Amino acid sequence: MIAPLIHGADALIVGIDIGGTKTHLRAIPLAGGAERDLVVPSGDWRVRNWNDDATGLVGMMSLLAEGAPIAAIGVGAHGCDDAAECLAFQSAISARTTSPVEVVNDAELMPLALDLPGQIGVVAGTGSIAVCRGPDGEMMTAGGWGWIISDDGGAGGLVRDAVRAVSRHFDRGGARGEPLVEAIIAALGLTSVPRLGTVLAQLGNATAVGALAVAVFDAAENGSELAAGVVRQGGQSLAELVGHLHRRGALATHAVAGGSVIVSQPRLWQAFVDALSASTPQITPRLFSGRPVEGACRLAVRLATSPHQAAAN
Repeated sequence: MIAPLIHGADALIVGIDIGGTKTHLRAIPLAGGAERDLVVPSGDWRVRNWNDDATGLVGMMSLLAEGAPIAAIGVGAHGCDDAAECLAFQSAISARTTSPVEVVNDAELMPLALDLPGQIGVVAGTGSIAVCRGPDGEMMTAGGWGWIISDDGGAGGLVRDAVRAVSRHFDRGGARGEPLVEAIIAALGLTSVPRLGTVLAQLGNATAVGALAVAVFDAAENGSELAAGVVRQGGQSLAELVGHLHRRGALATHAVAGGSVIVSQPRLWQAFVDALSASTPQITPRLFSGRPVEGACRLAVRLATSPHQAAAN
């Protein structure tokens, strides 16, 4: 139970995890009590305009709170990939509520959820990115450029790399029958092999492309050397993101990895662990299999219980 301050007895903190695929809101009474959760597809409300998104988010918070006062709001947002974007979204939300609010990148929620503030968060879900805070508190990121050129180790990047591996297989004179080849042809519904790239591009977005990632892992389990190589390279790429932050001056000693793909696919997690141990042994990998919204709630609690907020109220 969280010790109440001078907020009303029915006051809530609200934590929000805005992922690329879904948004999870959780309200918790400061004085203790049952959690309230609301999960909605991010595409149902998010339009990538700070003001419009803030309006939609505040509306969902009001629905969840059911009239109870909100003592503080913690938000982790996919797509807020530098300090300026976090501040812009934070300002838009603040303009629509009297509650204190803090916005961070969604990758930062996982270390917060494990009570490891300041450590590196690595997301391998629809996309991929590594985020931490530098010695001066500045936001540091690596990756997160989108599935067309980046998101290596995320669902979209894995599918893109699998299709590339299949195309190179054919370039080398390979034939049908290799498990990844058959899996990709089936997943894309191909009637003509030369249309590999065209059909992939027509899927149009990371969510649609990433939805096919399970075919890559299934092929690896079915003995595909091509698929095993794609997964191994995905894990190495995630470790490289951590290494980039370390070399740029991050003081982290832990890399907390989470996201729908790395949590559900042991092959990718093991590839990440092996690569990180080989390249950056100073940093300990941790797998986060909980809900990132837990970190957003910790962020909101920190806001609600800070001496500054207590004085303000």
